[in-house]
Amino acid sequence: MAKVTRVSGRGTGSRKTDSKKSSSFSGKGFKEHQAKRDKATAGKYITTGRGTGRRLVGSKKSTASKSTKGVRRVTGRGTGSRKSRG
Repeated sequence: MAKVTRVSGRGTGSRKTDSKKSSSFSGKGFKEHQAKRDKATAGKYITTGRGTGRRLVGSKKSTASKSTKGVRRVTGRGTGSRKSRG
C-alpha cells in the first residue's frame, strides 16, 4: 500500500491517498450514483446555458450516434477543414 499523489482541479492542488483506492468519478459506482440522482430528479427542469434555457431531466437523447460521412471537420485551431472519413 504505497501513498499516491493525486492532482486535483487544473493541477492547482494535490492530496495523498492509498494506491488501493480506486477513482470514484468514472466506472460502475459513479454510473449507479448518476442513475439514482436522475431518478430522484425525474420530471423536473434544469437550467442550461447560463440560465437562458431549460430541459426536462428525464428526457435524454439516445446514445446512438449519427453518421459523419461527408461532414466537414475542423482541423488544428480552426484554421483548416477536411471531409470526414466516417
